[in-house]
Amino acid sequence: MSLSRRGRVLAAVAAALLLTAGIAEARSGRGGSFGSRGTRTHSAPAPTNTAPTAAPIQRSTTPQAAPNAGPRAAQPNAAAAQRRPGFFGGGFGGALMGGLLGAGLFGLLSGSGLFGGMSGFGSFLGLLLQIGLIVLLVRFAIGWFRRRQEATAGGPQNYARQGGPAAGGRSGLSGLGLGGAAGAGAAAGSRPQAAASQPINIADADYAAFERLLYQTQDAYSREDFSALRRFATPEVASYFTEELTDNASKGVVNRVSDVNFLQGDLAEAWSEGNTEYATVAMKFSLRDTTFDRATNAVVDGDPSTPITVTEIWTFRRARGGEWLVSAIQQA
Repeated sequence: MSLSRRGRVLAAVAAALLLTAGIAEARSGRGGSFGSRGTRTHSAPAPTNTAPTAAPIQRSTTPQAAPNAGPRAAQPNAAAAQRRPGFFGGGFGGALMGGLLGAGLFGLLSGSGLFGGMSGFGSFLGLLLQIGLIVLLVRFAIGWFRRRQEATAGGPQNYARQGGPAAGGRSGLSGLGLGGAAGAGAAAGSRPQAAASQPINIADADYAAFERLLYQTQDAYSREDFSALRRFATPEVASYFTEELTDNASKGVVNRVSDVNFLQGDLAEAWSEGNTEYATVAMKFSLRDTTFDRATNAVVDGDPSTPITVTEIWTFRRARGGEWLVSAIQQA
């Protein structure tokens, strides 16, 4: 084989490989992991028997939250610095001692001596004793009033958190359950996601809707029905589907999916965020996935006679009381 001919063959093979690589992402859901899962978009779904792991979402309109540990970590140090007592202690006692020392220094500088008109060492010790007693009494009074104010301000909140009358008459044991744990987590700020979402129950009708959306989405994608895709998916996911189908058209190919058969599925997690509800489901299904040339109808990728088995993690979203929509697809 001549060098020029070999070069043409290698170029043709490379072009075919590039075309196949582009076509391999044509089927609905095969184009990577994309979409949004609310506040859990960039968190891994809970593992299931069907899909123990899930690929992280690569394309999403939901931005990834930046770490905020830096500014928060500096706050306790600043607060501790504000509470740190001075040379004579904090509060009114420190101010009193500082004032007395300032008055003594002023007297020394003005020529009256350190303590003005006092005579003898006994008078000096007597004055120090009186000042010490006054400082102790003042600090005791300030501490007593401060403890009383803290007890008055914190008492009802702690009692409500433990399930007292302010919590609706629940028994004190509720402080050891979800209520107490949620209160502690919210106070610590360690899991903002837990404060923003609440678990929800998924009924049989919901599972039927998830399976139905699997069939409807694959069928609409195969027929290149953009209007139907917008009915079955969120605007974000529908835009990704549209982008893939448009890319297929520009390459002169069409992806056809048929004989979709749902095999098994597991609920990974279901939750609500305000008035929006989410459900993430691991689904295993089989289908015939073939790509054809638009002009000649020749098979470009896949085997039309042999089904393949696919496992993916789909997230569905709805407004409370509304219809479920495909919100995200992740590869297992």
